[in-house]
Amino acid sequence: MKNFFITTPIYYINDIPHIGHTCTTVAADVVARFHRAKGENVFFLTGTDEHGQKVAETALKEGLEVKVYCDKISPRFEAAWKNLDISFDFFIRTTDERHKKVVGEILQKIYNNNDVYKAKYEGLYCVGCEKFLTETDLVDNKCPLHPPEKTVFKSEENWFFKLTKYIPEIIKLIENNESNYIFPEGKRSEILTKLKSGVKDVSISRENVEWGISTPWDAKQTVYVWIDALINYFSATQFVDGKKDFWPADLHLLGKEILWFHTVIWQAMLLSAKIELPKKTYTHSFYMIDGQKMSKSLGNVISPQQLIDLFGVEGTKYLIVRSFPSKNDSDVGINRFKEKYNADLANNLGNLVSRVAKLAEGQKTIDEEITFDIEFENLINNLDLDEAFGLIFNKWIDTSNLKLNQTTPWKLEKENPERIAVLDECIKNIRKAAFHLQILCPKVAKKIENCFKNEVKPLNESLFPRIK
Repeated sequence: MKNFFITTPIYYINDIPHIGHTCTTVAADVVARFHRAKGENVFFLTGTDEHGQKVAETALKEGLEVKVYCDKISPRFEAAWKNLDISFDFFIRTTDERHKKVVGEILQKIYNNNDVYKAKYEGLYCVGCEKFLTETDLVDNKCPLHPPEKTVFKSEENWFFKLTKYIPEIIKLIENNESNYIFPEGKRSEILTKLKSGVKDVSISRENVEWGISTPWDAKQTVYVWIDALINYFSATQFVDGKKDFWPADLHLLGKEILWFHTVIWQAMLLSAKIELPKKTYTHSFYMIDGQKMSKSLGNVISPQQLIDLFGVEGTKYLIVRSFPSKNDSDVGINRFKEKYNADLANNLGNLVSRVAKLAEGQKTIDEEITFDIEFENLINNLDLDEAFGLIFNKWIDTSNLKLNQTTPWKLEKENPERIAVLDECIKNIRKAAFHLQILCPKVAKKIENCFKNEVKPLNESLFPRIK
């Protein structure tokens, strides 16, 4: 069996799960289920990033020891993904001693390759991003992603990684069509422009952040949280049973704020440590909530549980993929989600299945082998999720609803050949739709399959009850 290794970012635990985390995780789940359905051996990795200054500060505010705080918050992410029926294979935590051991081994390789040196850093630092900022990161001398007070001047002596040494090779890799690993194209162009405008070496340790992994060759410094976090993708394959053959990763799924770390710094670290590079990174954009940036202070943060309570597990996942911010930011809101849910799931899909099951009750069905539509397959591979699941509706569901309304088979006698032929066509379309929906809504797909297997049986319940 062919191996397929997919990862989400590991989520930083100074916050609880929200719709931004959810969209990346749902997208990864869809891709993982797609490759499993094609008979591949899949390793789907997600988890939490638990070291660094922000975590320590948040724990202090809550009056908890840092590890106690991590043990309190990390399970919320794991529970959120289980509640959403996310089919991850392993949930990694950077406080896992096995991960920490691999971090030390990788950094020692980089050090032994003479790619590390000690120097003083002076410049702007975003406490919110927990990263040092370059001129290209700044808007009006501040980090654009966090409040102005989060951008501070720092001066400290750290260990630096010779990133500049690997920039020519990384540029070559990106420009080589056969080995290009950055998608979509806009993100590839963005990184190339930044690389060619000039790059500096990067700090890989901190001198005043105790909550972290000790630098192998200098116990007075801790590994910079971003360096520690990146290594999780490789470390999991080294200590999870039977997963060593899964490296290199086939796909890293990312949000756009972490593009640079994953497509430049991570690649350079692996080149230095002489470890094979991941095959592909896919970077999506952000969610806007009713035209505004999602913010706790604005009170417009949407949690996965809030969506589940309103739309159910599979309704939530459908709404996420149909609003997936693939190339541009996606503007969403609860009212728009309700409209989309009712229009697509309650009215189009739910009513179609219910009508056909009732009209064709007892009718024998033809058991034909169904395979993935090539256009659908290409869209999934390109992470064009809105278009992929829109195709299911355009090709099979909307077509069948139109056919029913045009031919009005309910006006014909049950034994009428025209009625039987129309319902046969609709049944075939519904079964094809269910086959493709299995990678997003497996339980609903199974209910549809059981309804139209061998002999048509009526539905005992609505697939997607209408929401007021």
